[in-house]
Parts: sequence; C-alpha cells; structure tokens
Amino acid sequence: MERLSGLRRAQIGGHRAPHKPLLLLWLFGRFAATGSALAPYAEAADPVSWLINDFGPPVASPALERQRAAMPFVHLERELWELRDHSGHDIGPDAAERTRWLLDHGAVGQLRPEVTALLADSTTLAAAARLLLDQHFTPVLSEMICAAVGLDLAILEVPQISRASVRRPRAPGFAEQVLRAYAYRCAMCGFDGRLGRNPVAIEGAHVRWHSQDGPDDLANAIALCSLHHALFDCGVLGLSPDLRITVSPLYVATSQAGRAIDALAGQPLLNIRPGQPSVDVIYVTWHTIQVFKSHGHRAA
Repeated sequence: MERLSGLRRAQIGGHRAPHKPLLLLWLFGRFAATGSALAPYAEAADPVSWLINDFGPPVASPALERQRAAMPFVHLERELWELRDHSGHDIGPDAAERTRWLLDHGAVGQLRPEVTALLADSTTLAAAARLLLDQHFTPVLSEMICAAVGLDLAILEVPQISRASVRRPRAPGFAEQVLRAYAYRCAMCGFDGRLGRNPVAIEGAHVRWHSQDGPDDLANAIALCSLHHALFDCGVLGLSPDLRITVSPLYVATSQAGRAIDALAGQPLLNIRPGQPSVDVIYVTWHTIQVFKSHGHRAA
C-alpha cells in the first residue's frame, strides 16, 4: 500500500498523468477475473489507452494519444512490476516507449509475485484499488472506472477495510455548506428537487478535485445536480474564467434530452448567495487544463 501510495506522478506538459493508476486498475480487474498477473503489451495497449483517454486529461496530439499506454507499461515502478521482451530479457525504464517497439519485441509485463500474493486476498485487492481511486480521481469517475475494468469493490471488500491512513479526510459539513450557499439548487441548470423537506440529487462538487489537493472551501466548489456533477467531473462540462458554462466540442448527443447539454454553453453559473465567495479562477484554470475535454481524439 505504501508503494502504491508513493507512485511517482508524471506530468505531461503541465497536465497530471494518471497513467500508472489506470494501468494498475486494469491489471487488478484482470487479476480479479482470471487470477493472472501476466499482461502482454499487445493485449493491454488498446484497453489501457482507452482508459487513459477517457479518464485522463486531454492531449492535443493524436499521435501521442495512440502511444499513451506505452508510458505506464515502461515506467511503472519495478518494486511492483516486471517487464521483459520475448527472449525473457529485462526491459529497463529507459527503453523506447513507442508502441511499435514494444509490440515488435513482444513486451510482457507482470506484477511481482510478492504483490500478487497480497492481492490474492480480495479485501486487500479492494483496498489497493480504492487507494488508487481515492488518490487520483473523484467518486463519480471511480464508479465509471471500476465498471470499465470489471472491478466490483462491494463484493471484494468484505469486511470493509478502513482507509483513513491513506485518504485525506474531507472537512465535516463541506457538502452542506456548498448546498446552502447555492440555495440547494444546481448552479448550472437550477434543479432544486426535494423529497418532502430533503433535497435530492444535489451535490457539493469540487472544482479542483479533492484527490488532487483541492481545498474544501466555497472558492473551490459549486452545487450541481447529479447529472451535471458527473459531466463536470468527466470533462464534458467546464467553466470559463468569467464563470460561464463551457461544453466540450467532443460531446455528442442525438436525443432532445442529450442536446439540452449543448444549450448550457455560454450560460452563467447561478449566483452564490450574498456574502459568499464565488469560485476562484485559479481552480477554474486547473479544471480547464486537467479535466475539461477541449480537444483530442480517442485511441484507435
């Protein structure tokens, strides 16, 4: 768990690069399903690239996106991972990262035996996956990533393992503070549904993610309905410096309900209650750079 928590965090052009956590989560899903910790690069390249493109920041270069799975495959810490070519020779961290090179040399990665011995316990596997999800993503994306890699943590984690030592605690009452500041309305669409006296499907959303050192204060938060919270965390929705809503050019919908998202483009956020701080542009800038899908292409 210490080694997972201490993964070196790569940066690409100032963007966060959650490539290693996504490769590991894919490996965990594969291990849970098959019991195998062996992963030929030829089998990992496409699914890991899709994960990185779907759940990582946008990358402008299509050529770079097609090669993104190679980066964690080569650079994942050797305390966790072994990488060899078709002759059984070690492939060092300084080896070529090109997809073609790894394919031509029959690169095969494998979690180390001491790691798989621990992961054979399902509660440890679940705790390891949650550590990575909590440190690198948001709860909305965590559910989507688990579905994509085939991890059912509710089944794996029996009994529940405390993660207090590896997760930065959230400020008590933060979500309620955000909802009160926005009068229990979605700041994007105005949704204010209640069940009796209780608001439903309205959530306090971090602009800069909590897992990425985003503070629990109003300058880094907005109230959003469940739908727009998910779309905001996925990078479909964003904010401009003057707090107007932006919609990713990659977003596509054909139904009337789906096209309603496009209608949000250019609309201002609902005003926060008087005396409360608006969202700070420094957090908007982080979200724009690190999350919002402003360009890029899916891996082929």
